[in-house]
Amino acid sequence: MRDMGEKRRHGGGHHIHGVGFGAGGVGHAEHDERRREPKKLDMSGMSMDTIPHLSMPLGNITTLDLSNNNLQSIPESIIARLLNVVVLDVRSNQLTSLPNSIGCLSKLKVLNVSGNLLRDLPATIEECRALEELNANFNQLTKLPDTLGFELHGLRRLSVNSNKLAYLPSSTSHMTALRSLDARLNCLRALPDGLENLGGLETLNVSQNFQYLRELPYGIGLLVSLRELDVSYNSIAALPDSMGCLTKLARFSAAGNPLVCPPMDVVEQSLDAMRAYLSARMNGSDKYRRKKKSWVPKLVKYSTFSAGMMTPGRATKVQGNAEGLLMSDYRTLDGGIASPGFLSMLSPRRLFSPRRNSPKHH
Repeated sequence: MRDMGEKRRHGGGHHIHGVGFGAGGVGHAEHDERRREPKKLDMSGMSMDTIPHLSMPLGNITTLDLSNNNLQSIPESIIARLLNVVVLDVRSNQLTSLPNSIGCLSKLKVLNVSGNLLRDLPATIEECRALEELNANFNQLTKLPDTLGFELHGLRRLSVNSNKLAYLPSSTSHMTALRSLDARLNCLRALPDGLENLGGLETLNVSQNFQYLRELPYGIGLLVSLRELDVSYNSIAALPDSMGCLTKLARFSAAGNPLVCPPMDVVEQSLDAMRAYLSARMNGSDKYRRKKKSWVPKLVKYSTFSAGMMTPGRATKVQGNAEGLLMSDYRTLDGGIASPGFLSMLSPRRLFSPRRNSPKHH
């Protein structure tokens, strides 16, 4: 403890890994090579209120750890000099804002700002186009930048749980590389439109939004890669019938919802039972028939139907499809979509043949 106190009094508590300062007998070439090595600057857990003056060049720092301190702000000038930083960890401080110069970090891949007092994120964060992981859990965020998803195309993990978010930005649907989205413990009223664009999403957690979240979008059934879905402790009375198509879903929780469709006993029975129930509703629901003409083309677009199922030759234009998408007749469904009973509902004749009382196609 006395040694730690001495370090703090003398400002020597930070640790620099991979820094070559040279030594007796070390040549200039080796010295220069060491200076170019990636470096980690670890100043975590030092109870700092402010960042001390840093005399070393920051351009070679690739990892900066300022976590577990009492920082209330980070100087713009320091962030602007971190031109090669890849990992920036400022979690568990007292930050109320992030510097706008964070947009200068063009190589930043991992940003952890969790456990602070942030009310928003700077719009310049969208300039961090190399960002792959953003962790902003346990803050006081009421919104995210509207255009966040338009630039962060490479973002794979977005964690914003335990905030005060009422909505996720509509641009979220443009984060096509996203694999994990954690937005639990917020005040979400709805999920963004265009959710079906996130075809690679594997984990979605929107649990514990309590009385605010009352429904899930129909497009959630187009998340063909989804493996884990947690919607527990919300106010959802009915799951979208389209969820019968989530064939890769392996873990699902809807506890703490006033579910009537499907009944909770069906959900608790098994995932297969839930999928079969929702698939049967799609098969016989008038509401589904009205949606079918606009929704089935999206199944093809987002690969719920395999491209290998197309048969060369005849092509049938789906009536009522604003995009005028042309689809060939289908041979088979690879592995089924939701349940064996669902296959007959998605037979080529039923989906794409004109009704008997309709004018014949020419």
